[in-house]
Amino acid sequence: MVYRAIGLMSGSSLDGLDIAFVEFQEQGGKWTYEIIQADCYSYSAEWVERLRNATNLSAREYQILHTEYGHYTGQQVNRFIDVYQLHYKVAVIASHGHTTFHLPAQKMTAQLGDGAAIAAETQLPVVSDLRALDVAFGGQGAPIVPIGEKLLWTEYAYFLNIGGIANISVNANPYVAFDVCPANRVLNMLANNAGKVYDAGGEMAASGSVNVVLLEKLNDLAYYNQSYPKSLANDFGTDVIFPMIRDSGCSIVDGLRTFVEHIAIQIKRAITSVQLFTPDRVPTGSLLLATGGGALNTFLIERLNSHLKDLKIEVAVPDERLINYKEALIMAFIGVLRWRQEYNVLSSVTGAARDSIGGALWTGQEA
Repeated sequence: MVYRAIGLMSGSSLDGLDIAFVEFQEQGGKWTYEIIQADCYSYSAEWVERLRNATNLSAREYQILHTEYGHYTGQQVNRFIDVYQLHYKVAVIASHGHTTFHLPAQKMTAQLGDGAAIAAETQLPVVSDLRALDVAFGGQGAPIVPIGEKLLWTEYAYFLNIGGIANISVNANPYVAFDVCPANRVLNMLANNAGKVYDAGGEMAASGSVNVVLLEKLNDLAYYNQSYPKSLANDFGTDVIFPMIRDSGCSIVDGLRTFVEHIAIQIKRAITSVQLFTPDRVPTGSLLLATGGGALNTFLIERLNSHLKDLKIEVAVPDERLINYKEALIMAFIGVLRWRQEYNVLSSVTGAARDSIGGALWTGQEA
């Protein structure tokens, strides 16, 4: 069976809306995929500001933004369809939305981007609110990408996404995944203070020195001692870690260097904490697939390889299309599974009461 779907992802780094048009094929329970077209539509300065400040709005203003961002998202999908001549080729759209509030302890998560508005703009079936049911079942609602990793990339043992937040997944039994630490969002905030959008290739970080005192304080934060399943909200990076670096008195390059080391250390700790390299879980000498914008940070990847060397884990960095659009691709896949009424969120990852078929379905086309 062949399915053609669009996946949408807006990450906490606020670099833009990722859109991927993907063809999936299922034969005998085995899945293959091909990214047909993919693009990232950068946010205007106005949209960056609106999304960044969404959590400070009144309830009324927030709901208006939720609707307006949904219509904006639908318009960007229409633009994508026009540019790549995809008319009458898309079966379903799956939109992650832009995460604002994530409070799984209160059984609540919120992503901007009204699915009804996207469906009205595109006049196509839309799946949205992908995390909500898992959270209602007592889960963390995150990470949700492991279902795609488990079914689409069976040759890898470990999956690392380095986006605004770094998260790890492991192809073990049961499947394990959780948020590790803030990543690109904090790195970008530091680079912004130096007048740059981001630290290209980690060049600024590579020129700095590790602030040992700051590094120890970062590594001692309580979150890192919590057992999984666990997930992070964006404000852990913006409101906790960034101020710690800013107030440490170190230079921007030293702050970047120290935080890169922190990320690499926490990723190693995350893998070690679940003892995934033992023979009864995942074989020694396993491959780790690194994606997300941070996979293009060559200095961060160098430091990660150095830390993982004694675990005999090799970091594999794929082509840029998969690096940049893996999450959008998996959103499309989650939408296809929702369309098929199959489980698309794993409770072994999130800690929910059971696996779930997540996502609200909005039928935008005429009957």
